[in-house]
Amino acid sequence: MKIKSHVGEYSVDITGELTLESLRAGREVFIIADSRVYEIYKENFFKGVNKNEIMFFDAIENNKNIESALKICAAMAEKSFKRSGTMISIGGGIVQDVTGFAANIYNRGVKWEFVPTTLLAQCDSCIGGKTSLNFLLYKNILGTFYAPDYIYVYLDFVRTLSEDDYLSGLGEIAKFNIMSAKEGISLMEDNMLKLRNRDVGTLAFFVERSLEFKKKFIEEDEFDRGIRNLLNFGHTFGHAFETVSGYAVPHGQAVTLGLMAANNISNGRNLLGTALKERIEKICLNFISVKFDKNWFSADNIVPAMKKDKKRGAEDLAAVLFVSDLSLRVCQDIQPVEVERALVQLLYKLRDTYLID
Repeated sequence: MKIKSHVGEYSVDITGELTLESLRAGREVFIIADSRVYEIYKENFFKGVNKNEIMFFDAIENNKNIESALKICAAMAEKSFKRSGTMISIGGGIVQDVTGFAANIYNRGVKWEFVPTTLLAQCDSCIGGKTSLNFLLYKNILGTFYAPDYIYVYLDFVRTLSEDDYLSGLGEIAKFNIMSAKEGISLMEDNMLKLRNRDVGTLAFFVERSLEFKKKFIEEDEFDRGIRNLLNFGHTFGHAFETVSGYAVPHGQAVTLGLMAANNISNGRNLLGTALKERIEKICLNFISVKFDKNWFSADNIVPAMKKDKKRGAEDLAAVLFVSDLSLRVCQDIQPVEVERALVQLLYKLRDTYLID
């Protein structure tokens, strides 16, 4: 798959075979890897590469900041890493954000290749060119547009993901397929068992479908000024759930909750029929595994978090809403009372299975 961007084309390869040794292939490289991924795959994917040749990174939300990016730049400077070399980063979305930001600012930009190791990164964040860092109390408030030169999607990494992280990725796949409307919704329903069982062939189909769907938006609106905003379906609420829970809710599962909350508002405005809303909820509930504290659904907590959303363009709250004609619209006039009602409805859906006792 080729993606067009302002710096030229970059490539995505969904591959069944991949090793780090084959990737470096005698080139000058600077390798950064998620330390947990290394421990799991040091005897296969990392085999043949000396541990001392790798800079390890602890991929936690608290490390997704400018300080981490600058540490990477310092390490490259200490090695006299040249602009002609290639950074190879291995990990999920946090690794992508921090290493991509560093690759962009070091020597005004170095070549960069990315190996996403989470389903969430493989199906979504690996393309689009965004790098995002948290700053102060704001999520993703610092960032650039700097796409990797090459992306290698190796689905074998999915086999060892925790259930929380795996379902987080399926939540984003669900988002793309719901956005693609009737056919995508039916495909999710028809393949639910295979998806839940981590069938690699089925995953390859849905990952490619998700990336192809996103590709249309990012090529038309690379810098996120127009139609690409629709990809934030579920994210305004989702980021709020992440913040309020102290990131106890994984990103994709937070987006899944956010998607359901947004649909509650759309239904309350008579934009989305109840039957279709409930059909989508049934899909989404398959991708929730974490337990929630009731306080995370308090409007007193969620509304202030939503007000910090960087895409908010007015005094009122903003959200992307799904409507019955299977289209999406950005609404900048969401009222706190609508948020409160949507959260009460969501809490009711989660009450029997997903709440902390």
